[in-house]
Amino acid sequence: MRDQMEKHQSWLYLIFIGLGLALGIGAPQFAEPLEQLLWPLLGLLLYATFTQIPLLHIARSFADTRFMAALIVGNFIAIPAFLALLVLWLPLSPAVLVGVLLVLLVPCTDWFITFTHLGKGDTARAVAATPLLLLVQMVALPIYLWLFLGSEWFQLTLSTELLSAFAGLILTPLALAWLTEYAAQRHKAVERSVHNLGLLPVPLLALVVFVIAASQINTVLGLSQVLVQVVFIFIGFLLFAALLGKGLGTLFRLPTASARTLAFSFGTRNSFVMLPIALTLPSAWQAAVVVIVFQSLVELFGMVAFLRWVPNKLLPEP
Repeated sequence: MRDQMEKHQSWLYLIFIGLGLALGIGAPQFAEPLEQLLWPLLGLLLYATFTQIPLLHIARSFADTRFMAALIVGNFIAIPAFLALLVLWLPLSPAVLVGVLLVLLVPCTDWFITFTHLGKGDTARAVAATPLLLLVQMVALPIYLWLFLGSEWFQLTLSTELLSAFAGLILTPLALAWLTEYAAQRHKAVERSVHNLGLLPVPLLALVVFVIAASQINTVLGLSQVLVQVVFIFIGFLLFAALLGKGLGTLFRLPTASARTLAFSFGTRNSFVMLPIALTLPSAWQAAVVVIVFQSLVELFGMVAFLRWVPNKLLPEP
């Protein structure tokens, strides 16, 4: 059953995105409250995913300095340079520019692990990389925003939302999964339960994309003229991210699974961690919020495509 779900997962996600969009447009009074379910669902999704990873042996992943170097170069040098080129020649309004930069400058530290797992990447290395990604982005984001936007943005980047999201959506599920695997080594019943948890990531991710599509679609459609400005930026970014993953994988002589992990890390952004920061902006900057929400929807469709394209076409097994 698990193999069948993972084989047809792309269609399942598209169906649930479609159902979420239909609910959000047709019955917004029922759809908008679903947003409260997003973080619990993400936490449960990551717990189920983490239990399928050999966490008790994850320390060895830190020894892969080539992978970590490629991850840092891609996320914090190549991608900001790419965005700097966009800023130079794209005539974006300040509010739209802020949204684009907030959402694209920082790599995801939660569901990129799930997409890596489902996309046949190296999930253990993805998990090992998340603390490093978070720490580097907390240091780098204020510098980037200062360079791109000016010193008045410095205070926005040192938000507690990054720490709280990391603790709630990474550390807590990771600790629970580690305890579960520790118990599984000593009790057969727990070991069987861990095996059964492998059935959950695909349906849980389907529920996550349903909730996002249903609860956020009307916010996105409220400023539709903004969407025309940024949709091609986000599509182009996804293509650049995938090709960057392949290129750095080749440059650093990484295994295929590690190169896939790079592609998923570069393609997924920290949209729902950056969203609370954007919501603190004055009402005149509401377009930044719309841009971030819209990017998450584009990213969902992009990740559905990545799940088939990256392991089958872009980075197939040699």
